[in-house]
Amino acid sequence: MHRKTAERPVSISGGTTSRLEGATMNGPKVLACALVLASLLVASVQGGNILVFPMDGGNWVNMKVLIQALHARGHNITVIRAAGSWYIEETSPLYISITIQSTGMFDEVFLKSCTIRFLEILRQGSTFAHLKLEKEMWDKAVEMFEMEKEMMISIIEDQQLVKSLKDAKYDLYLTDPAFINGILLGHYLKLPLVFNVRWTVQSEGHFTIAPSPISYIPTPMLELSDHMSFFQRVYNVIMYYVMELQVSYFLAPNYNALCHRVCGPEVNYFEIVQGADLWLFRGDFVFEFPRPTMPNIVYMGGFQCKPSKPLPQDLEDFVQSSGEHGIIVMSLGTFIDHLPHDVANAVAEAFAELPQKVIWRYKGERPSTLGNNTLLLDWIPQNDLLGHPKTRAFVAHGGSNGVQEAIYHGVPLVGFGLIWDQPDNLSKMRVRGAAKTVDFATMDKNSFLQTLKEVLYDPSYRENMQRLSRLHRDTPIKPLDNAVFWTEFVMRHGGAPHLRTESYKMPWYAYHSVDVMLFLLAVLLLIVFMTYAVIRYFCCRLCMRRKTTKRE
Repeated sequence: MHRKTAERPVSISGGTTSRLEGATMNGPKVLACALVLASLLVASVQGGNILVFPMDGGNWVNMKVLIQALHARGHNITVIRAAGSWYIEETSPLYISITIQSTGMFDEVFLKSCTIRFLEILRQGSTFAHLKLEKEMWDKAVEMFEMEKEMMISIIEDQQLVKSLKDAKYDLYLTDPAFINGILLGHYLKLPLVFNVRWTVQSEGHFTIAPSPISYIPTPMLELSDHMSFFQRVYNVIMYYVMELQVSYFLAPNYNALCHRVCGPEVNYFEIVQGADLWLFRGDFVFEFPRPTMPNIVYMGGFQCKPSKPLPQDLEDFVQSSGEHGIIVMSLGTFIDHLPHDVANAVAEAFAELPQKVIWRYKGERPSTLGNNTLLLDWIPQNDLLGHPKTRAFVAHGGSNGVQEAIYHGVPLVGFGLIWDQPDNLSKMRVRGAAKTVDFATMDKNSFLQTLKEVLYDPSYRENMQRLSRLHRDTPIKPLDNAVFWTEFVMRHGGAPHLRTESYKMPWYAYHSVDVMLFLLAVLLLIVFMTYAVIRYFCCRLCMRRKTTKRE
């Protein structure tokens, strides 16, 4: 592998240093020995070349944490970004960027307009509105795929860019499988493939690679737990196969068409996904329900979380002014920076009736009902606020980053659960007694206030979340360190095929042993038929003998 070696001295503890200083007074021989020892303690850090094709938005926030850790280990990192990137900076001390002249799929104006439209439909609250929302989200997903397709073609047709990527001799390729371009380019360049994953283009990551018995594993987005009633299991099975049909008949033809254009007609897109060397999974079994997994899945849930830092003085003064009541933190994530006017006014009016102080990240028009206890900010140090001892509750949309930070700091949740995976994330916390959700469609001041008060004043919510926090933190190795180790493991060994199952190469009937069952059934039927034929033959012979005897 192409390497860049950097020599880094290993620090010596204070006690060892003092002994060495005392030893130098005993003569030049001891001094020489000390210098030799010091030279032996210099460690060589092997820095590899890593190519990263990230997904923008909140997923980039996760990817950047991993990039920072890999950069600190001495690795050389190159990031591919679109010219219209929202969050991915062109210039950074952490990496060299390659900018593609395309909007990619994460155009800020497009995504924010989509989100506003989704919230308007969601607010309508009827069954028809729910179906309308599903169709609208599907249509936007098709538009986003067309943007991805345009970007992928522009990359492949740029022969100079492709040649430079191949000549760079990268040791590893890191991407997010929720982004089709990242997967295709990694396979095209024939590099060891590592995913930073929770979702793939077709489903939640486990459903793509691991056995998933739907008798007790809830289908994503249904807000079910692993303790389902009979009719919930019926619903779970039906919706699982509905989603499988959607993938097979709507997604797969488009994805495979692009895959064939880029990688050749013999390549199947879903086989590329399942053939990845390593899955760095943004979850753990404090958050997820227990389920079968695979050897090449490495769990790093909460890897972006860290201890809180001191707040800016003006913000600390505001927090301290809350006294014994504490504060509430509210943020709705990357995409949702404002709410419909009636919802924003209801939220502000409910906050105004509470004795707690509120810090609300909000970029919309100032609500007319805003109370003196509420501070509106364009940006907040979310991690530091959640880790503050005076924080009593976190009002959130239910994105995985925010939920993981709430778990890490032991702060109970009041969730809106608006779109995408957000309702499902919050349902997992609700089952564990660490969150309560608000129905966005019917929410008013009173219902929101009642939900807030329940989470604030019922100690079970805080106790349950703090129990989850203790479980999450009680690990032999930090999630980020675990992710870095296994990433470097793939680099050291040029992949990890020994951890990867070959089941994805089997046809469905072989994977589910349908052919074996049919064969065994055929053998059983043959044995039954032969037994019947033999018995019938001897019975007939016996009857014929009896008839002959009677005649005689």
